[in-house]
Amino acid sequence: MENKNLAAVSVFLLAFIIASSVVVIRHNDANTANVIDSIKSFFNTDTGGSTTGNGAPSGTHYNLNIIGVAKDKSADMTGGDGHRIFVTLGGNKPADPVRTKILLSQSTDGSFQVLDANGTDGQASFKLPAPGTYSIWARPLGKPGGESKITTCSIDPLTLEEVCSTSNEVFLRNGGKSSFRDVTTTLTTIDIDSSLTDVITACGATTVSLFDPCLEGYFWAYDNNGLKLLQLRFYPVVSSL
Repeated sequence: MENKNLAAVSVFLLAFIIASSVVVIRHNDANTANVIDSIKSFFNTDTGGSTTGNGAPSGTHYNLNIIGVAKDKSADMTGGDGHRIFVTLGGNKPADPVRTKILLSQSTDGSFQVLDANGTDGQASFKLPAPGTYSIWARPLGKPGGESKITTCSIDPLTLEEVCSTSNEVFLRNGGKSSFRDVTTTLTTIDIDSSLTDVITACGATTVSLFDPCLEGYFWAYDNNGLKLLQLRFYPVVSSL
């Protein structure tokens, strides 16, 4: 009964707003767009820059699912672009993470593509554009209790040592609804440890963007503690100009 009453009130309010808007528009045509935008906003209608109910932006996007599995895959999973990467599930204890390196290569045509979907052998591969034209959003899914961490890393071409960012993103699958959050900066930059003075000097900064030529062999270090699914979405960044 309460839901029916609420629906009736909503319909009445909508009719009132539209009727009032017509009056305003007749008196001032210049305000037409503003009135329509206000109505859309009131009912949470997509205006092109809104977010969805799960916290992610609305609009066209590329999906990438990182799937934790208990048994290693043996099939050849190179090519095909299945929008998924399989990684070892790992245990639920924080001290027992299993690391998968997701090797990153730069696309020159703005595309995203899984090059090797089998990360259960310790290594997968993914192609994406240089940062600046897209944002990345992520959320954990699957059975509650799993956790994973992702860190952007690279190789120092002089020492051939790994250089991993001091920043990372941790995803814990709690019960209930899981929402997306913006992870663009963490997944497209490396914050260099202050002790790596030679790397900082070579790069000329303490923060390096993905595919900066001062480093090489970029990859995401994915440490899994029982998370069955991490969902990534890549959205194009639309210029305001």
